[in-house]
Amino acid sequence: MSTKSILITGCSSGIGLHAALTLSARGYQVFATARKAEDVATLQAKGLTAFELDLTNADSIEQTLSQVLAQTNGQLDFLFNNGAYGQPGALEDLSTQALKAQFDSNVFGWHELTRQVIPVMKRQGHGRIIQCSSVLGFVAMAYRGAYNASKYAIEGLTDTLRLELKSANIAVVLLQPGPINSQFRVNALKAFQQHIDIENSTYQTQYNQQLERLRSEQPNNRFTLEPIAVTQALIHALESKRPKIRYRITTPTRIFAVLKRLLPARWLDYLLAKG
Repeated sequence: MSTKSILITGCSSGIGLHAALTLSARGYQVFATARKAEDVATLQAKGLTAFELDLTNADSIEQTLSQVLAQTNGQLDFLFNNGAYGQPGALEDLSTQALKAQFDSNVFGWHELTRQVIPVMKRQGHGRIIQCSSVLGFVAMAYRGAYNASKYAIEGLTDTLRLELKSANIAVVLLQPGPINSQFRVNALKAFQQHIDIENSTYQTQYNQQLERLRSEQPNNRFTLEPIAVTQALIHALESKRPKIRYRITTPTRIFAVLKRLLPARWLDYLLAKG
């Protein structure tokens, strides 16, 4: 069996880092990527093949993919789209530019990388594209509208890709994690402070509660799992002869998937508004 190659985005910490290290130890030819040069250096120090990749820059995407393909004789077995961040804040307080920035990273960058990978997979006659969505890709929560919208978009794009690529022998899979212990809150806090005028908002009380949650060093959700939970689902998606269309990871994701099917929308809104 030849070594399988995989390109992973968002490997500076959390889900992407754990996946890269685990798959490398499992014998995969892993190409880990991160936006910052210092994070790439850290990945390389851990023994990974790593490249800088800015998902908001089309030239960076093209250059990084070219570097990867130069090491794989022009082939790529798997793509794991994972790199993303969360922009908190009420939608009325969020500038359109901040919303665009959220989509540039979480949606448009993924789309650009994926559309460049698809011809490679079509030429070789196989491939799998794994998209890391979220429980917030199918249920919405207040003050997370930008992230909600970006993940809802990923869900729609992924469902469409799955239909379009079925005859090309390219599987397209969604991972839907709930709360995972990572640097997500740290990055969300930076985005919150950068784009939201907390002091002059009518949501100041709610924002202060959000700030307390984001600044906490400990997960505030008792259902929070470690990144290994996502990696385990990823491995199944990569190695199963018939991968699932969706992998619902963590108890909240599984519960809300059931509630969304069973409850009237107003009842579900009531539950989500309390979150």
